[in-house]
Amino acid sequence: MKPWRKSLSSHSLLLFFVILFLTACSEKDHDNQSFPEGEEQPTIGNKSDLVLAENLEVPWTITHKNDTFYISERHGTITSIHEPSGETQKFPVNLQKKLFTGGEGGFLGIELIPDTNIEAFAYHTYEENGSIYNRVIRIVKEKDAWRETEVLIENIPGAKIHNGGRIKIGPDNKLYITTGDAAVPESSQNAEILSGKILRLEFDGSIPIDNLIKGSPTYSYGHRNPQGLAWTENGQLYETEHGQSAHDEINMISPGKNYGWPLIQGDEQKEGMESPIYHTNENTWAPSGVAYQNGKLYISSLRGEAVRVFDLELKEASVLIEGYGRIRDVYIDGKSLYFITNNTDGRGTSAENDDRIIKIEMK
Repeated sequence: MKPWRKSLSSHSLLLFFVILFLTACSEKDHDNQSFPEGEEQPTIGNKSDLVLAENLEVPWTITHKNDTFYISERHGTITSIHEPSGETQKFPVNLQKKLFTGGEGGFLGIELIPDTNIEAFAYHTYEENGSIYNRVIRIVKEKDAWRETEVLIENIPGAKIHNGGRIKIGPDNKLYITTGDAAVPESSQNAEILSGKILRLEFDGSIPIDNLIKGSPTYSYGHRNPQGLAWTENGQLYETEHGQSAHDEINMISPGKNYGWPLIQGDEQKEGMESPIYHTNENTWAPSGVAYQNGKLYISSLRGEAVRVFDLELKEASVLIEGYGRIRDVYIDGKSLYFITNNTDGRGTSAENDDRIIKIEMK
């Protein structure tokens, strides 16, 4: 068995001492909806926005193939939406380990695998021997369900908060995975522990031979709760991350680098650690999924309740659209931007027929 698939003995003890404190901090992260100084006023949702589907159940990720969207839902289902007909189908995901949906856990990120019909990588939370973990698996779509076929990595420390959960295939054809600190901040600084990291794997779960930390899936570390990954056309990776009590971050990721949590945040600096290219000061976005196009990052924000735009050249943020509540993920296809609301997750105020996937035309 690979060493990172084994449970870590220190995890449960550390979790016991800090869970109450970190739970309070997590809730504080999401207390205030406000826009950082200098941010442009938002464009409110309007009648030209197209609702593709309604009544999604705590959706988490948007993926797309041909003319169909596939949306992961935290309680263990995937809903497919055909565009433009709007026809929807919801199928369960049959997992080999029981899904844990407490707090922020559940069935989270999915990523469709190219040149398959139809398979995906998936990230989900589970509980075993009294401890909470996360794992990455491969699943295949069958007639009336999705079925787990392979385990890539498991025993990633988890908790009721800070599970990360985003998975993306990079331009180098490797699988990238974000993990949260699982309410144990100091674990983010230990490159041998898989929490508070961006991981990089081959499609079969093996470690790429060019990972800078030899023999480890760790690509970067010192993260708190990263939930967004996007690459530019030149292959540069950017990440969005929940800060502590605001100080949400946008980071430019380089392999093997340390991004500071919990030793630095915001404008703080420390030798050997990377500071974010942008942070939200005392304001809160709670950024989640992110997409890139033409020099700009399009960022879904939960407590910030908007799709935001960050200009990578100007280092300036603005609000593209609001009026739909909490936004979990975004997807761009040409001149169209799609996003999913996340008002049924227990932290939002759900309206009739929430949650939704919505399409807007970009200028």
